[in-house]
Amino acid sequence: MGCRPGSRLGNLLGALYSELKMRRFTLLLLVAGLVACQKSKEITDWPTYAGSKAGNRYSSNTQITPANVSELQVAWTYVSGDKDSTNRSQNQCNPIMVEGILYGTTPRLKLFALNAATGEVKWIFDPVSIDTVSKNDRYAFYKVNRGVVYWEDDNGSDKRVFFNTGSKTWAINAATGRHVESFGKGGYIELTENLERDPGTFNPFVAATTPGIIYKDLLIMGHRVAESADAAPGHIRAFDVHTGEVKWIFHTIPQPGEVGHDSWEDPDAWKKFGGANNWAGMSLDEVRGIVYVPTGSIGGDFYGGIRPGANLFGNSLIALDAATGKRIWHYQVVHHDLWDRDLPANPNLVTLTHNGKKVEAVAQITKHGYIFIFDRQTGEPLFPIEERPVPASDLPGEVAYPTQPIPTLPEPFARQSFSEEDISDLDSATHAALVAKFKTIQFGEPFTPPSKKGVWIFPGFDGGGEWGGAAVDPETGILYVNSSELPWSLTIIDIPGKRNAASLKGRGEAVYGTYCVACHGPDRKGIGSSFPGVLNMKAKYNAQQLWSIIEKGKNMMPAFAQIKGPDKEALLAFLLELEEKEPASKEPTSTVSNTKSILDLVPYTMTGYNRFLDANGYPGIKPPWGTLNAVNLNTGELLWKVPLGEYEELTKRGIPPTGTENYGGPLVTKSGLIFIAATKDEKIRAFDKDTGEVLWQANLPAAGYATPATYIVDGRQFVVIACGGGKIGSKSGDSYVAFALPSAK
Repeated sequence: MGCRPGSRLGNLLGALYSELKMRRFTLLLLVAGLVACQKSKEITDWPTYAGSKAGNRYSSNTQITPANVSELQVAWTYVSGDKDSTNRSQNQCNPIMVEGILYGTTPRLKLFALNAATGEVKWIFDPVSIDTVSKNDRYAFYKVNRGVVYWEDDNGSDKRVFFNTGSKTWAINAATGRHVESFGKGGYIELTENLERDPGTFNPFVAATTPGIIYKDLLIMGHRVAESADAAPGHIRAFDVHTGEVKWIFHTIPQPGEVGHDSWEDPDAWKKFGGANNWAGMSLDEVRGIVYVPTGSIGGDFYGGIRPGANLFGNSLIALDAATGKRIWHYQVVHHDLWDRDLPANPNLVTLTHNGKKVEAVAQITKHGYIFIFDRQTGEPLFPIEERPVPASDLPGEVAYPTQPIPTLPEPFARQSFSEEDISDLDSATHAALVAKFKTIQFGEPFTPPSKKGVWIFPGFDGGGEWGGAAVDPETGILYVNSSELPWSLTIIDIPGKRNAASLKGRGEAVYGTYCVACHGPDRKGIGSSFPGVLNMKAKYNAQQLWSIIEKGKNMMPAFAQIKGPDKEALLAFLLELEEKEPASKEPTSTVSNTKSILDLVPYTMTGYNRFLDANGYPGIKPPWGTLNAVNLNTGELLWKVPLGEYEELTKRGIPPTGTENYGGPLVTKSGLIFIAATKDEKIRAFDKDTGEVLWQANLPAAGYATPATYIVDGRQFVVIACGGGKIGSKSGDSYVAFALPSAK
């Protein structure tokens, strides 16, 4: 049968062809319209904490360049109204941006959704408004949150934001701002549960400050724990994003039959100790299904006599199967930690050229200013790591580990020595006083164990590298990291009052020595601007008020609900200078009177977190005091180092910029810029990523102790920073400021 033109079939096919041609034309017009619409509504997201699951704080956006960055101006400001009038609140949130919506948190841990182009509020979720959250929740006010997690299902019908308020992780509907009642316990999971140990055997303080990470339908989480020997377990857990059900657990102190259990001299260590927790964030290789987890130290930061050995998996980078939680490999960066050398930030997943070959690698920064680089799949170091001998302990009961791992490359990004020649000489009067103070502390090389003679911790307890993390340009393999260069002193003392615990005063002093002295000092005068004094407490509080603060915490002070009745009453009597009498409570004691807590086995405490500062509050070491650094991860070479921040009053005296202590991280862009706030001088800056030259800076309403985010909405690139202040004597803030180039006219 033919289909020539004019035949019935031919006419039918011709009509069909014409119809299809017309529809094809219509379809092409539709596609062209969609493309044009997409170009006019271009959105380039910042979808996760640190910008990507690789953790690299990198953006491919190129609208803002070294040539035009000087034209940046404030595009919008969002003010939450949540700052603390006494300057105790902070905001360390690195917000995320998905599909034109910016999600972040306020100093009071409210979750918000803003129009990312204008800063206009779409919704706010306040956990305190939910009946299941007590208005007196000890973590509800003025605590720290560093970011949130976004998830949506395959068809985009279910979109959720997960965020943390203390020990609770909430699931919030991303469209409406309402809690997802089918998740966990009516909208949240409780991180203190499912830790596989009797809650009475450890300190109840558990909180998540850094967001988890999503692998398929799993939310993988770490958490903070106490710094003391009775710290909670630091298990890594994966939760079902739909229900909140625990899907797997990795035990960071190995249990019988698990890898590393036989490395502990005490086979029951997993029943006694906690810590080895992930508080600093993780990174994820989604293709391989591997999550990379850095951990902190085993509970009891400065005395390890009760936990002999290397203490796996403390202070380790651990590669886990993201689907099952099974260990693939690990490397311990610090053995038997006695210096609070937690791994402070998520690692960076990078592709490097090493010995002429492309290598998929993972790079981990440390508080002591090193970068450890491993093959991402095997855990083999890319550069040799030497186990170097370190000093032995002179503290009775302590057995320090004889060696510590030091990478031969990359070059360290922080100074590694501190001697009398390094003491600041800004003027002769402060120099003489600093030298005298320096000589009261035993001089020691890195990894000199804590001592009653005192030791210098340099870089200090907060780094070196810190929770702000590092940025990496994936095209070059160059890592950018900021560092504080400030010595801190560590001096060990016998727990005050422990030998005289028979009297009420002695017992209260012993409780204070066990729980309080590290922050408030042995003389109760406080330590710098970070930790207030607790002298003359009876002029400020009555017994009931002080009991409530100890029980629930306040501002940055955690709760101490684990202190039992008689011990708490003795502490109150000591702090309030009450008359000598026996405590009224009949509750069992734990810390002093009876050996029912692991804390009773710890004979020492430390005199506090003491920064080495001169009489004017400046660091007692010669500048730079804060730096921004560029490190070539392919070769290990430190490319450049520049001061980060300044004290304007010193600059006016003709002193070159010194840098300042800094908190928060950098972001790097494809176009050639590094954006970073972080400094005490309340500024945000843009640096040339090739040279370290400052190309732009702007004043902030409060210090931006956070990591900025960048994204494009409607064809315009924004850089946004949380301005929370509140640390190291800075005033508190409650705003987010977004910068952009001037709008096209």
